[in-house]
Amino acid sequence: MDIVCLDLEGVLVPEIWIAFAEATGIPDFRRTTRDEPDYDKLMHYRMDLLDRHGFGLHQIQDVISGMRPLIGAQEFLDQLREKTQVLILSDTFDQFSQPLMRKLNWPAIFCNSLVVSPEGRVTGYKMRCPQSKLTTVKALQSCGFQTIAAGDSFNDLAMIRASKAGFLFRSTPEIKAANPDIPAYETYDDFLAAIFRNLG
Repeated sequence: MDIVCLDLEGVLVPEIWIAFAEATGIPDFRRTTRDEPDYDKLMHYRMDLLDRHGFGLHQIQDVISGMRPLIGAQEFLDQLREKTQVLILSDTFDQFSQPLMRKLNWPAIFCNSLVVSPEGRVTGYKMRCPQSKLTTVKALQSCGFQTIAAGDSFNDLAMIRASKAGFLFRSTPEIKAANPDIPAYETYDDFLAAIFRNLG
């Protein structure tokens, strides 16, 4: 049985931290896993920025509440879920994901958790498991699933390469150039067709 494992940000919804950068007018928040392969380094960078500017979880959630799925993402996901099981594997956080999942008709998502003080300050984060995307794909395979994986960032490459089929979707020129063997797509129609060719 097949299961499709998708990244969230950049694939189905806009990048949360880029949206936060635009809302606050602070471009330093634009740094994402497309730019920084070391996730721990990236998160400490973000937490330092939040502290420096006096932002907490509430301000981030306010921005997320106004976000919408990428144009065409809902239709893509609906068509995909008619044909196969879909699991979103994301390095976002429980505290971020709920309003976005509501707007995508509640697909299943595995993600991480923030550590937040009673005052709303983001003080840390807890990964669901080490190498969460790759670990989850391998666990699914151990249960008899064949995985098809896709994403846009450095932290998606391991799960893509571990799957029977894998794709980059709207990734950066640098990531695509460094991984020329991974098929890359820019439109949902082409992306969906590629997944369908590899089902079964």
